[in-house]
Amino acid sequence: MDRRKFVSALGLGLGGLALAGCEKKDCPPTESGVAAAPEAEKKAPVQQTYEWTMVTTWPKNYPGLGVGANRFAKRVEEMSAGRIKIKVYGAKELVPAFEVFDAVRQGSAEMGHGAAYYWKGKHPATPFFTAVPFGLTAQEMNGWLHHGGGQKLWDDLYAQFNLKPFACGNTGTQMAGWFNKEINSVEDLQGLKMRMPGLAGEVLGKVGATPVQLPGAEVFTSMQTGAIDAADWVGPYNDRSFGLQRVAEYYYYPGWQEPGPTLELTINKQVWDSLPADLQAIIRYAAQSENQDMLDEYTAQNNAALQELVNKHGVKLRRLPDDVLKALKEASDEVIEALVADNSEARKVYESYRKFRDESVEYMAVAEQSYMNVRSQLTVDS
Repeated sequence: MDRRKFVSALGLGLGGLALAGCEKKDCPPTESGVAAAPEAEKKAPVQQTYEWTMVTTWPKNYPGLGVGANRFAKRVEEMSAGRIKIKVYGAKELVPAFEVFDAVRQGSAEMGHGAAYYWKGKHPATPFFTAVPFGLTAQEMNGWLHHGGGQKLWDDLYAQFNLKPFACGNTGTQMAGWFNKEINSVEDLQGLKMRMPGLAGEVLGKVGATPVQLPGAEVFTSMQTGAIDAADWVGPYNDRSFGLQRVAEYYYYPGWQEPGPTLELTINKQVWDSLPADLQAIIRYAAQSENQDMLDEYTAQNNAALQELVNKHGVKLRRLPDDVLKALKEASDEVIEALVADNSEARKVYESYRKFRDESVEYMAVAEQSYMNVRSQLTVDS
């Protein structure tokens, strides 16, 4: 075949293919005069946006706890480029503090921020996901939840309530609380009315005190009016902001009742399941970020706050006597065993928690605890 005829025929064939895909009015001519096929219109898929409500158990914008919820919401909006916007409400703005669990479960709000041990009445296993007396520290809680099987147990438990949980904050080891009298023996606890949530309240009851359940916002007034004689809240950073130094003289440690309390983010499970994978990842990692950030904040703020309470306000800092701590530990063991005795799911959670704690105790004694002891001694000696 003649080469020029072959090339000419090939050109006509390609032109025909181009023309086959368009109308003349839609296909502008090329330089050769042959109409070109239109390029396919490229439209970015429309991404759904979400406007959510978060209800919390904390006072609005409360340092650490409430601000942590705000930080989480801001991170999600920034990381999602505005695809998820979360409006945060403090306790009582939309629902009372102790109704957050049900509000999210029922879909009245998409998200909640609080503490799992508030929901012991819903299921006896919930306290293990915040704190139990003489239990895991913040560092150990993170280890159990994220690498020790705790998150799977939490997911399975909360799925029954149409909820998806995440760890989203930790205050670190708390203080034992504020008292209007000295505690020198177990006898000094007899008849003492003390604000104490979770299992620790039951432990106090076993040693003769009277536990009282109160939202944080009511602690100051209750102490001021004498409705209660003592109160556990958080630690120096938060306790100072509540002004508890004005209504109690004695401040006791160590925080046997809450050695590493995890705060929870709860999401309505139907809402969670409907999210695309990338937005689920954003929420997951924003919660993980806030879980660490809040602990960092308390670590940075607590010492200065404690020094101010003692040196400026004259608060009397005291350590609970050994016999009191021993009695509390014995009562704690009884309370936890009774908690899980008749519930197989709660026992399963407890056994996982206890196994992790027992193994961690061995390692921490060699590593963290021994180092802390040496550092403290050498600092005192110097």
